[in-house]
Amino acid sequence: MLVSQPLHFGTDGIRGPADKFPFTYEALLALGQSFGEWAIGRYGTRTPHFLIGCDTRISCPTIKKSLIQGISAVGGTVTDAGIIPTPAVGQLVQKTAHFNCGIIISASHNPYYDNGIKLFDAQTGKLTDADEQCIMQCFEAFFNQPSTLTLSTTTDAVSWHEASTTYINNVCALFTPEYLKGLTIVLDCANGATFSVAPAIFANLGANVIALNIEPTGTNINDQCGSLHPESLAQMVIKHNADFGFAFDGDGDRVIAVNNQGLIKDGDDLLEILLQHPAYKDTNCLVGTVMTNKGLENLLVSRNQALIRTKVGDKHVAQQLEKENLPLGGEASGHIIIKDYLVTGDGIFVALKTLESIVASGNTLMQTFEKHAQVIINIRVTHKKDLASTSIKPIIDQHEQTLASGRVLVRYSGTENVLRIMTEALQHDHAQTCASSLALHLSNVLNTEA
Repeated sequence: MLVSQPLHFGTDGIRGPADKFPFTYEALLALGQSFGEWAIGRYGTRTPHFLIGCDTRISCPTIKKSLIQGISAVGGTVTDAGIIPTPAVGQLVQKTAHFNCGIIISASHNPYYDNGIKLFDAQTGKLTDADEQCIMQCFEAFFNQPSTLTLSTTTDAVSWHEASTTYINNVCALFTPEYLKGLTIVLDCANGATFSVAPAIFANLGANVIALNIEPTGTNINDQCGSLHPESLAQMVIKHNADFGFAFDGDGDRVIAVNNQGLIKDGDDLLEILLQHPAYKDTNCLVGTVMTNKGLENLLVSRNQALIRTKVGDKHVAQQLEKENLPLGGEASGHIIIKDYLVTGDGIFVALKTLESIVASGNTLMQTFEKHAQVIINIRVTHKKDLASTSIKPIIDQHEQTLASGRVLVRYSGTENVLRIMTEALQHDHAQTCASSLALHLSNVLNTEA
């Protein structure tokens, strides 16, 4: 009998090193079986149909094969979309009645040696907490009990070679033909899942495309490129005298922009530009996270608009958009949700919608708001003591008073013994001084008291 290890769903599915649990063969097999069993109950069919796709990581084919074996063993059927962006799976599942659920194998912006698994529900998009709990219970049963199920020795899936083309056509159909004609746009595809579809979409809509990092090797995804490293994109925009630049992450759900002067525009900037779009200009409330820049909040307040902050993670943003019936929300990282399109971020669609907004508003320089400087310090702690305790809260309160026009955020990591400190101020040195002092004082308290 195998000894079970805890299966953990984070804010963005299951993720971790690709050579460790739960990405071992036995665990993946049990996970595939669990997805199938959950789907049988969820959709009321003995043969739930999954669409599966992946990014360009070297570990994806092996993970995919094991999951397909497990799903097939309990009666599920699988269609393989090949290498395709995460949001493309979400879009195709929702627009194709044939599928009950979608699976994407990707660790998003992480290095190649990590991987992850995320599911999309055809009806609601994101899985609920109850869905995740059901899958974890099924996994524990399958992982701990020797399987009596017949396993296929082959990859029992139907290849959908036109999946990427269908996604490309679906996206292009949402925009005026040739509306990018005359624009030179640099795209950094991070050697990831957008490497072929992003240049094709922008070219189909009339842009002169200069594509970077479109030669995936399996180990170069996100490697000093993409949305986490937009500096080289900025240099290429200037070198080619381009109008705009966009950088995606490895699975294509994030985007960071660059204007024609080489200035980097993050997700907070893009949200403000999207608020200038005719479809969203009357929006009275935006959803962000605890990390959303104070400058954006100040701008919204000055226009009698509101900002609702959630926990970090697009899952929380999506839940708040649904709860408040709002159209637009996202994170500074570039994960932006346009709810009338998808309940997850699609970097390509967001970039195109941003350009549509720029064309409508004339804001070709992508001007937004005065940013507050943010300083982030992570400290290892011995004890996760209550931050509201009498030995800690006064320290935080005192430092908040030194940044009266800024912001202090102190929170624990959900998975590590780490305290995350973020300070914001108009001047960087004020934010840095406050963060350093706060880190020193809290480290002393948390690492010396039981």
